[in-house]
Amino acid sequence: MQYDDLIITVSTRRQKEDELDYLRTVKRPLVTEAIRIARSYGDLSENFEYQAARQSQAILNGQIAEIEALLERATIVEDGAVADGTVGLNCIVLVKDIETDDEWEYTIVDASSADPINDKISYTSPVGRALMHLRIGDVVDVAIPDGTTKYEIIDIRHE
Repeated sequence: MQYDDLIITVSTRRQKEDELDYLRTVKRPLVTEAIRIARSYGDLSENFEYQAARQSQAILNGQIAEIEALLERATIVEDGAVADGTVGLNCIVLVKDIETDDEWEYTIVDASSADPINDKISYTSPVGRALMHLRIGDVVDVAIPDGTTKYEIIDIRHE
């Protein structure tokens, strides 16, 4: 599998399918009703409610199309992390910066679940790519905003 392939876990797929169902069955009828009500106010060219409802509809359709495209092109993998002791999806990886001795803990997630502020990094990010498939004790050069550094993998846990 290449890095430009999109990978999501079974639980992420389920979450995206639930979100898609909500957008289609709950949000879309609400937006459609808002458009219907706004149309009844008359002149559409100066009808702010109508324009706002149409904009909401366009945003909603974009969200639906984005999720549909994600689900269509994604390769689905099991939630369980790789059992061979290497870094994989849903692994919590403790790394140590060789130069500073600082330690960080990252959770490697699929691209749609990334949340860098909470140390959930995508396997497609520079750090995620560098760590994938490595083992405890491996040292790797990692691209960071300030240049590059060397990380040593201290521990690998599975969510």
